[in-house]
Amino acid sequence: MTVLPILILPDAKLRLKSQAVKVVDDKTRALLDTMRETMYDAPGIGLAAVQIGVLQRLVVIDVSRDEDARQPLHFINPKIVWQSEELSKYEEGCLSIPETYEEVERPAQCRVKFLDYDGKDQEIECDGLLATCIQHEIDHLNGVLFLDHLSRLKRDRITKKFIKAKRQESVS
Repeated sequence: MTVLPILILPDAKLRLKSQAVKVVDDKTRALLDTMRETMYDAPGIGLAAVQIGVLQRLVVIDVSRDEDARQPLHFINPKIVWQSEELSKYEEGCLSIPETYEEVERPAQCRVKFLDYDGKDQEIECDGLLATCIQHEIDHLNGVLFLDHLSRLKRDRITKKFIKAKRQESVS
């Protein structure tokens, strides 16, 4: 089991746009496996490759609540092809912004096209927590953080807190 460190705000890499995966091969699957183990270890319910410093359009998600019945999903080059007009609010957090939770409003449902673990074309319709999670992770692939969905005041307050913590860490 390989677990990698997760990038933390204000790391500038979190704002970079990820590149499409051109070939799904054993190397891609090994990276997905590492991402999945890193996500479970954190613990979290979603992880984008950029969060471990890899600028590829890869996402792993597992919104199952039972550790004994895990249901990991692997998304390669995910793309939202439809979003509902109906919105829902969830309190979101992020492994790259630890111990920070804020309510975010997003489309309640979405449809996503992607390649699966084996490189096969897939399309799924998502609602509830899965819809929120996949939108959150696809945002990561585009250099967008959940903070960007908050008011400027909240976003600035949280960002400044992490910049200050990083500075103090550097001094120590």
